[in-house]
Amino acid sequence: MRLTNINYFPFFAPYYITSTLLFDFHKFIIIIKRNEKREKKMNRFIVRSVMQSHLSNGRSISNGHVCSSAIVGRSLELSGQHNVVMLVRFEWRRMMSSTPASVEKASSGREEKMENSVTEETKGKDSSALSYWGISRPKITRADGTDWPWNCFMPWETYSAELSIDLKKRHVPKNFVDKFAFRIVKLLRLPTDIFFQRRYGSRAMMLETVAAVPGMVGGMLLHLKSLRKFQQSGGWIKALLEEAENERMHLMTMVELVKPKWYERLLVLTVQGVFFNAFFVLYMLSPKLAHRIVGYLEEEAIHSYTEYLKDIESGAIENVAAPAIAIDYWRLPKDARLKEVITVIRADEAHHRDVNHFASQDIHFAGKELKDAPAPLGYH
Repeated sequence: MRLTNINYFPFFAPYYITSTLLFDFHKFIIIIKRNEKREKKMNRFIVRSVMQSHLSNGRSISNGHVCSSAIVGRSLELSGQHNVVMLVRFEWRRMMSSTPASVEKASSGREEKMENSVTEETKGKDSSALSYWGISRPKITRADGTDWPWNCFMPWETYSAELSIDLKKRHVPKNFVDKFAFRIVKLLRLPTDIFFQRRYGSRAMMLETVAAVPGMVGGMLLHLKSLRKFQQSGGWIKALLEEAENERMHLMTMVELVKPKWYERLLVLTVQGVFFNAFFVLYMLSPKLAHRIVGYLEEEAIHSYTEYLKDIESGAIENVAAPAIAIDYWRLPKDARLKEVITVIRADEAHHRDVNHFASQDIHFAGKELKDAPAPLGYH
């Protein structure tokens, strides 16, 4: 009886399967060894490349340096499979330093000292730089060595008010321009008296928002005129801007004493908008009328601050401690009170009165320009 392959298959099947598995296992071992050889070659190539790159950059590799690399190899054919991307990550630790350990420790010590010195120098530099443009504020101190707390003014901009100035001087209106200016100021005072009455803190706050406008407008227009006509201003640009800045500091002081309400803030916005534009046009048309109006406004300010002092002395208004900004700006004693602050502000207003009447009477009415007479600089 002839045996077919099917009949003999059960007998030979175990041998056939065993031999196939052995052959496949042997083939698998060969592939693994082959891959290990390729991997070693690839590792040596990567190590050589890393060392060459370090040496070409002038760097030295010493103990404990770890070089990590990631390699995406090309496709490897394993048991007829398709090409795959293999990620090889390895760490390389090797001693490459030819210097003794003591020299290496000494060099590392020097490096640490250099790093510490650089850190100390960096800490020692001014840390108030605003940007890489190098804009920074130097360290500023008071006379007693304490830090200067204000950014809105510097110690060299402070002064002691001239309290001996005559407060009773008045300019008597003589011509049409004087009378017109005098009537305008009296008309402007009427709504202020009705609205604030004897609330002199709020009244002074409103007054300073108006009083700080003329100096800025006059200085700005004189600045533009100097640019247009290629001529000097006689120092009046700086004098008028100093006046505006001084009036603004009055306002900053009064805000510390009187907290404005919402409707007072709204009133300030309205009055400032109207007054700025009106005074701008007036100064362009007639500088002598503009300065005369400011002179009369300062006379009214002196009167208002005198009444303020009377209420403080009578006890109607509490004589509270002076704000810190006022103590530093006017160089007042540390225990100064509100009465001292109002006194120096009134002296400033008297100085502004004299400057504006001088500009109107002695310069413009004499047919001159401001540049023809020296400006009263150096007071503030």
